[in-house]
Amino acid sequence: MSEFEKEVEKAEKELEQSLMTVENDKEGEGLDDEYLGDLKMHAQEYQQKLQDAAVKARKFAGEKLEYAGEKFRELQDKDPKELIEDAKDYARKNPGQTILISAAVGLVIGWLIKGRR
Repeated sequence: MSEFEKEVEKAEKELEQSLMTVENDKEGEGLDDEYLGDLKMHAQEYQQKLQDAAVKARKFAGEKLEYAGEKFRELQDKDPKELIEDAKDYARKNPGQTILISAAVGLVIGWLIKGRR
């Protein structure tokens, strides 16, 4: 089980624990009961939406993780010189994207280094 899946399960458990049942109060029936019923209905709708979003996120992350694993295996099979040549060819064909990718990688590395301090 991946770290992402563990976090999703943890969030689902916290959500279930935080939703408490609303009990009817005998004193304020009428509008209060209708209002509490609406609140309970909305809470259940939001719970279902969150659970659906968590399932979609888990599936999406699983697919992307599987794709990344396949690409990683492909890269492991290649010779380092071949990888360097592929990178040079890509940079020659797409200089703008190469600059953007380099900037993004630099930002991420900078945040990681800054975060450790």
